[in-house]
Amino acid sequence: MSSIQNVHASGAANAAPVSAPLLLLLATTAGLSVASLYYSQPMLGVLGPDMQADSRVVGLVPTLTQLGYALGILLLAPLGDRFDRRRIIVIKSIALMLALLLSGLAPGMGALLAASLAVGLAATVAQDVVPAAATLAPAAQRGRMVGTVMTGLLLGILLSRVVSGFVAQQWGWRTVYVAAAVAIALLTVAVWRGLPRFAPTTQMGYGALIGSMVALWRQHAALRRAAWAQGLLAVGFSAFWSTLAVMLHNQFSLGTAAAGAFGLAGAAGALAAPLAGRLADKRGPEVVTRYGAGLAAVSFAVMALAPLLPAQAQLGLIVVSAIGFDFGVQATLVAHQTIVYGIDPAARSRLNALLFTGMFIGMSAGAALGALVLAQWGWLGVVALATVSSLAALGVRVARLAG
Repeated sequence: MSSIQNVHASGAANAAPVSAPLLLLLATTAGLSVASLYYSQPMLGVLGPDMQADSRVVGLVPTLTQLGYALGILLLAPLGDRFDRRRIIVIKSIALMLALLLSGLAPGMGALLAASLAVGLAATVAQDVVPAAATLAPAAQRGRMVGTVMTGLLLGILLSRVVSGFVAQQWGWRTVYVAAAVAIALLTVAVWRGLPRFAPTTQMGYGALIGSMVALWRQHAALRRAAWAQGLLAVGFSAFWSTLAVMLHNQFSLGTAAAGAFGLAGAAGALAAPLAGRLADKRGPEVVTRYGAGLAAVSFAVMALAPLLPAQAQLGLIVVSAIGFDFGVQATLVAHQTIVYGIDPAARSRLNALLFTGMFIGMSAGAALGALVLAQWGWLGVVALATVSSLAALGVRVARLAG
């Protein structure tokens, strides 16, 4: 059992930088846990026929996972202010391991959908890890350290598609979930042994803790702007990634491995996290939010040119665009986190919960809307949805500048 002493959640007295092994553990925990949300996306093209479900029903798998994540952030993540974050991270990791195992053993769509919701709820362990990093970080280095942990988280999001696509094609989609459960089990042991304890910052009961989030939302306009803007960006981000595998299968006859390989393009965008953190420390996070949202909007919009190009060039355009919008979305997220974590150190878990609730409501809406738009208007409809939602996010940030 770890003998590291308690860490005060305010982090005010913490002047020493976090050790490299601990930072790596935090980044790995964030990445592997949040990866659970995205394993299904490149597998949808083969999962549906195997489970004898049509595209609309299969689309509920990522939708329910994202919805579970949003609910878990809202209802579970605030507990990090009330209890030792280390204990919460261990408990949620065990729950995530079980939910992934149930997904891999699901006998039918009903069981898989229920397990998908449970995966989303338990995967909110990632949202306990990021505030933990912000708490451990000296104030002057908070943007950089949050950016480093977010790099792990974002690589987990994006590389999860690569891994699941390859594994599903070679050994079947159930193997993906079982292997993920084993990985989380091993990670849980490492977290239990290596993560320090965190002193609670409040003694509120659960009801009062959740209720206080309403007051935080009303009190802080910066929080509301961050949640709205990131949620709008998430609509386009999720619509793209949740429909890409189906589009590639239908239009280009590409399998799950090829669909997952597009995650490598998105992984390049994860480089934005540490760069955005450093830029936010130097020039202020507001600037980064506007640049990031603008880049995402432009990157989505250029995909509308795809029908004018030959097939290979279309795929190349999608790759380049994925790098661009992932870079923009992730840079904006790190900047928004830097803004939100600076509002009230004693309420970081609740502030983080509100920011990410907005984001994953957007993710869930994007997955659902993306499936409907793809069925009704095709891939260009998805591109239009992503472009408009990103422009709306930019509008939120520009309106702040004008004010």
